[in-house]
Amino acid sequence: MLGRLVGTASQRVHSVLKQVSLTMKPKVIFVLGGPGAGKGTQCSKIVEAYNYTHLSAGDLLRAERGREGSADGQLIDNYIKEGKIVPVEITIRLLRKAMEETMKADETKSYFLIDGFPRNEDNLQGWKRDMDDKADVKFVLFFDCSNEVCINRCLERGKSSGRTDDNRESLEKRLQTYLESTRPIIKKYEQDNKVRTVDASRSVDEVFADVRAILDREA
Repeated sequence: MLGRLVGTASQRVHSVLKQVSLTMKPKVIFVLGGPGAGKGTQCSKIVEAYNYTHLSAGDLLRAERGREGSADGQLIDNYIKEGKIVPVEITIRLLRKAMEETMKADETKSYFLIDGFPRNEDNLQGWKRDMDDKADVKFVLFFDCSNEVCINRCLERGKSSGRTDDNRESLEKRLQTYLESTRPIIKKYEQDNKVRTVDASRSVDEVFADVRAILDREA
């Protein structure tokens, strides 16, 4: 009898926690930087050290592009090949779905690293319109790196990544898009004191040491 009561109480607590997790706002850190700045590598290390979930806007888009029966697959493919930014509605829909599914599956997962978003003014306005009341943006983690280092890293990665956009022609387009569209977004967040900049031209471990200091202090 006692065992059943304890079991029932435990189930109720779990149920309440799950309901709380579903109503909690996800806490978001936007991770920005040029192609090859090391965003994905550093996000992987953060996930290993902290209870964070890494969501790459680019990876979600590439997965949707390859998903059989996707209504947006061909459109996404065309944008990626041209080095252009996919319409914001598609990207936000994929990000929101991923966050909701993660929090539903594990109530302890409420911190998200959103890598490669927002990439332009349209992305930013779309996020504010659709997500401002649904997620809490803590700050932007900005990996600052020279164009030359970014290109060389991506070309090296392209030898084994299998990514169709890791070639010089696509890289130059992506860098141009980044400089024209993403850097102004970073500057806007800087005006609100919501950017934490890391020198990403150094070794992985050196960069991560700075990242840890930022997260331990602020996140």
